Amino acid sequence: MAKKELNKNLHRAKKLKNDEFYTQLSDIEKELKHYKKHFKDKIVYCNADDPFESNFFKYFASNFNLLGLKKLIATSYTGSPIVGKQLSLFDIEGVKTEKKKEPIKIEINEVKDFNNDGAVNILDVEYLLKYDKNSSTKLKENGDFRNQECLDILEEADIIVTNPPFSLFREFLQLLVSHKKNFLIIGSQNAVTYKDVFSLIKENKVWLGYNSGDMHFKVPEYYEERATRFWIDETGQKWRSLGNICWFTNLDISKRHEDLILYKTYSPDEYPKYDNYDAINVSKVADIPIDYKGAMGVPITFLNKYNPDQFELIGIDRYVEDNPNYGKRFTINGKETYARILIKNKRL
Repeated sequence: MAKKELNKNLHRAKKLKNDEFYTQLSDIEKELKHYKKHFKDKIVYCNADDPFESNFFKYFASNFNLLGLKKLIATSYTGSPIVGKQLSLFDIEGVKTEKKKEPIKIEINEVKDFNNDGAVNILDVEYLLKYDKNSSTKLKENGDFRNQECLDILEEADIIVTNPPFSLFREFLQLLVSHKKNFLIIGSQNAVTYKDVFSLIKENKVWLGYNSGDMHFKVPEYYEERATRFWIDETGQKWRSLGNICWFTNLDISKRHEDLILYKTYSPDEYPKYDNYDAINVSKVADIPIDYKGAMGVPITFLNKYNPDQFELIGIDRYVEDNPNYGKRFTINGKETYARILIKNKRL
């Protein structure tokens, strides 16, 4: 192997090693409560989650009947460094040991009240694979979501719900869109500034979900300590927090149709124009003027409030087609601004 290719692979491996962020069940519940109607009679696939470690799998297994799911599928990835070490859900003889060696596909078709306590809850999940309508099978490949084996499972699924590796987010998103799948996934809000991701948002193929901002993630034992946004709890579990996390989806939600209430009026002094682009700068989403007809540059957090019936998305600053300094952000009095999304009010 050439030295350049070897270095590339080592760099990729290092990035993937630091991609092991495990979403809290409370954060999943907080978002998923808004999507109940979308899951009835649907096949859900968690294709970036080890089912033995994943709170996504735990959520859907525990709420299988409440949501009216048709089927739940999850696949493990043999390259995951935490397999068998964190967040263990099952303790089933033969299965747990086996899955440490080989990537596995778990398929759930029915969830019963196995412990006869009158309710289906997380205690029943332990018994899922002992029931003949559910199955655990070895994958022939390594469980990477890009492999044909997992792509075949993807074709069967109706909705994909997961937290994909941050370093592969764009590739993962493009895969879901190209296969015309419904999805609800976690990613960095900074991803909206990527040219390919913003294009999907502008084309109304992707939008943001309900919750965004700070989220706390469990990370594996090997994870290196950091000076900020890192801590170890009383049990020895390592944690990372990220302040710019959001949910990306193409499932229609009521939030997407709510108007952003505007109250401020335009004045040239408060809303300066960019040096070389015909648009005004709006520093805060709450300050979008109610009476301005032209183009406005707003913070990327605007997408949390974006209603496509109220506003038109023109573009993202550095990649808008008529930006004379294409590839660069706008400036005011020679000073570069933060990332800005260009919008127009459709109702003026």
